[in-house]
Amino acid sequence: MQVFGNVATEPTRKQSKTTGRGYYEFRLAESQRGVDTEPTWYTVRMMKDTNPLLDKGDFVKTTGKLKVDYYLSREGKPTGTLLILAFEASKLARPASALAAEQAAAAQEAKQVD
Repeated sequence: MQVFGNVATEPTRKQSKTTGRGYYEFRLAESQRGVDTEPTWYTVRMMKDTNPLLDKGDFVKTTGKLKVDYYLSREGKPTGTLLILAFEASKLARPASALAAEQAAAAQEAKQVD
């Protein structure tokens, strides 16, 4: 499956309790075009011990296998999350705020040259 969305948390390195291997995990919000008041949330688990070099807010394409991860909440209630065991997560665009800052800096430089 492929999911396009925004990285919602900084990727963090974790370690498997059974194998001891490292992996990276982050939350991803997939939404429709325009303003989506209820995005679909996924936990993305990159099963490589290589930093994916993603930042919060990046628009990414994630490819992997979808699973449902069931567990008990702190209150003892059964709950779950959508989990993507990712083969890849590649950045397609920078966050809009970073792009706006770069454009403002370029405009300021152009003013100084004139």
